[in-house]
Amino acid sequence: MSKSPESAELYQRAFLQLIAEDKNISFHAERGREFLYRPGQLVVGIDDQERVIAKLRENNIVARPVDGFAGLARLILPNNAEDVPRIVRLLRDQRNWPNQRVPLVQPHHVIVGHGGLVMGNPGDRPYPTDPVSVPKSDERLKNVRVGIIDTGISSGADSEHSDWFAGRYDKETDDVDPAYSSGHMFALQGGHGTFVAGVIQNAAPGVTFDPEVALDQNGFGDEEGLCRKISELGQKKINLLNLSLGCFTEDDVASEPLRRAIDELPADVVVVGSAGNQGTQRPSWPAALCRVTAVAAAEQNRDGSVGPASYSNWGHWVDACAIGNRASTYLKGEWQLPGEPPRRRSRCGRTGTARRSPRPGHRPDRRHDGGGRHQRSSGT
Repeated sequence: MSKSPESAELYQRAFLQLIAEDKNISFHAERGREFLYRPGQLVVGIDDQERVIAKLRENNIVARPVDGFAGLARLILPNNAEDVPRIVRLLRDQRNWPNQRVPLVQPHHVIVGHGGLVMGNPGDRPYPTDPVSVPKSDERLKNVRVGIIDTGISSGADSEHSDWFAGRYDKETDDVDPAYSSGHMFALQGGHGTFVAGVIQNAAPGVTFDPEVALDQNGFGDEEGLCRKISELGQKKINLLNLSLGCFTEDDVASEPLRRAIDELPADVVVVGSAGNQGTQRPSWPAALCRVTAVAAAEQNRDGSVGPASYSNWGHWVDACAIGNRASTYLKGEWQLPGEPPRRRSRCGRTGTARRSPRPGHRPDRRHDGGGRHQRSSGT
């Protein structure tokens, strides 16, 4: 990777700095087992709550029950905010529960928008490309509705990209992507949801969609917020749910809140999740859930051949792959990371598994491949 100011390394540094400065995000940095979580929170099965509290009391750990989510209980650990990974392993150890079932317990994981190197964030900013031709609407898709849970959609998307978006979604104030950190300066994942919506229109022109916000303009969210939006869309008539986001979990155990929320969706809703872009076999959730079609990235070479993308996650849990480098709709603004001058963004290109939803009505290419090291940015 280049060490110039244009390098993805600069973006990664800014992303890690945001994590370090955010008191509501903790980073478990154990090599090969990294994950982000809400400090001082445990998510436990409702039937296990009392005995978990008692076990913690035996270990001089104070735990206070608060409102839970996704049919699970939540405990606050006021004196052990950064000890959550150690405490979860303590509670999952069968030796501490002789002749008993191990309780259902996990951290409250932080979700990030996909692509990139660290925890799923884009490995680099989007970059300007040549104008993209407006896709010709397919009348066969006009009754297909896609739910998109991401950073939301820009306030002017239907006017700035009227040929792409006008009449394709209902404008709601709580679906707007803030996009900017200040003035016209983009936050790290500002516009990601708008980009995703454009990729979906390009792949399946004519579908309608419902954008929802579960990630902030820097690409951070959590299981609670994502579960809430999944449940909201489950009450609406959507045909496909696109999740260009995800998380690693403690010891790669499946996210129980996300499993429950997705399992409660109507049976005819197709759920597609990006596999992630860390070039690892580690499962990314919710993509690795059985109900979700996990989509990895393929890469088209200059000679036209197609092969695994070096940055894409891969493994037995991946169900499909599609070309990962895409150009899509843009927002107007400027990028300025520490150490580089401002830059304007026009129509942009990104690379990553977030950009690879199979088309509604089309069968995805079934492959279990991928592998590699890194990518420069994220998508759908």
